[in-house]
Amino acid sequence: MNGLEFEKPIIELEKKIEELRNFVSDKKVDISSEVKRLEEKLEHLKKETYGNLTPWQRVQIARHPKRPYTLDYINMMMSDFVELHGDRHFGDDKAMVTGLARLGERKIAVIGQQKGRDTKDNLKRNFGCAHPEGYRKALRVMQLAEKFNLPIVIFIDTPGAYPGVGAEERGQAQAIALNLREMTSISVPIVAVVIGEGGSGGALGIGIADKIYVLENAYYSVISPEGCAAILWKEGSRASDAASVLKLTAGELLKMGIIDEVVPEPLGGAHRQPEQTAEILKEIIVKNLNELIAMDKAQLLELRYKKFRQIGVYE
Repeated sequence: MNGLEFEKPIIELEKKIEELRNFVSDKKVDISSEVKRLEEKLEHLKKETYGNLTPWQRVQIARHPKRPYTLDYINMMMSDFVELHGDRHFGDDKAMVTGLARLGERKIAVIGQQKGRDTKDNLKRNFGCAHPEGYRKALRVMQLAEKFNLPIVIFIDTPGAYPGVGAEERGQAQAIALNLREMTSISVPIVAVVIGEGGSGGALGIGIADKIYVLENAYYSVISPEGCAAILWKEGSRASDAASVLKLTAGELLKMGIIDEVVPEPLGGAHRQPEQTAEILKEIIVKNLNELIAMDKAQLLELRYKKFRQIGVYE
């Protein structure tokens, strides 16, 4: 497993335990008491490490290359997924995945940003940074969902919208702004989950929802820590300081009323037990969709509007 710097003592202890187990199976020697002692030590070390993570360490976990992405959650949580392509204007943006699926017995529309697992895949997916056609594709599928009265589930995982010249020429800012406006009036329930990185307008462009959840080790912010550090201190190396002042962790976001709930992750992060994370997430999404579907549509839209109007308001 790829390990982060602060995880190295944990990974080394895990390797040592694995070596002892292999030695026992080869030599048929009973050292179970030693293995048990080390396992207890490992559990204590994990709780101590992951129970006291800094904001920057959570950002690092959110970016972990083994962390589940949108398509992973779709495969683990849903069935009968049919991907829908293209924005009917320019092309098909691989950084934005959209489609129809079943969540349990319920038919839904699903949308999410998708990163790649290797260099080739990342180039294809543009590192999860969508172009304007990605946001237009997402809006097209939302409007389709509204037409057929399907609730919408959204997975947010992007460092930000793609800032290249071509994207700007094709109306990046306008595409995001249009989504912000139109999502306030989509008359079906929308549940959004930040599963990794929730960066800038690129995340908000598919983030206007009735319920917003953030995984325990994900982040949601107006700008990346590196970008903030470069602006404030002219030093990208001060990203860890920026992560602290941005208040971007799930716990801080909940305190400020920006999100509805923090979704707990297995000890060590979603990448260590993706199936368990998917089960936790599925249960929360299903429960909330059931509650939202029972609402009157006028009430649903009114509450969504008020939810976003009150963000940033202090007395």
